[in-house]
Amino acid sequence: MKNGFSVYLFDVDGTLTDSATDITSSVAEVIRRHGLPAQTQENLRTYIGKHLRELFFDITPGMTEERSDALIQEYRSIYLAREHNHTSVYPGIRESLAALGGRKSTATTKGTPTTMSVLEKFDLLRFFDHVQGTDGFPAKPAPDVIHRSLQALGAQPEDVLFVGDSAADMAAGRAAGVTTCAVRWGYGNFEEMARHSPDYWIDHPSELAALRP
Repeated sequence: MKNGFSVYLFDVDGTLTDSATDITSSVAEVIRRHGLPAQTQENLRTYIGKHLRELFFDITPGMTEERSDALIQEYRSIYLAREHNHTSVYPGIRESLAALGGRKSTATTKGTPTTMSVLEKFDLLRFFDHVQGTDGFPAKPAPDVIHRSLQALGAQPEDVLFVGDSAADMAAGRAAGVTTCAVRWGYGNFEEMARHSPDYWIDHPSELAALRP
């Protein structure tokens, strides 16, 4: 199917997959093990899409970079051990990815290896020309992960539609100079996303095929 964009970038959590239970339960387990201040599931959901370092610094007085990094590594082990058993693909995602023309990549706060494991488990990897996670560089709302995807695909910002569900996604897209699309089915706060003036808002993945620059 012909469309107006030659490249599509996708956030993962809250955009392609409903992974909140696996993510928040893994974070809660780290918090419990280390006696950190307990958090509600609702509050933990607000950090999905952000770097976990933000959460650990926000809830723990005296948190250090070294301790935060250790907690994040522990979280990743717990998260992977859950094998994404409480994660699912949002309705219409597979069909829409199959229908879209152009090349596709991810732009997620997850690391690249974890992102690939998720896409493979849910039979989404076959739709992507490149998989890009946040690997040792600043996370969204910094634009770095978008820049890395564009570099890997040899694409220019004007070629790209970036699809995400959070204010951090919209801010990163704006900073990278790409066209942005906010989805209404994820975890993001609509008012916070609106502050970054997304170019498009959609209610269902099937709407992506009709979007134009």
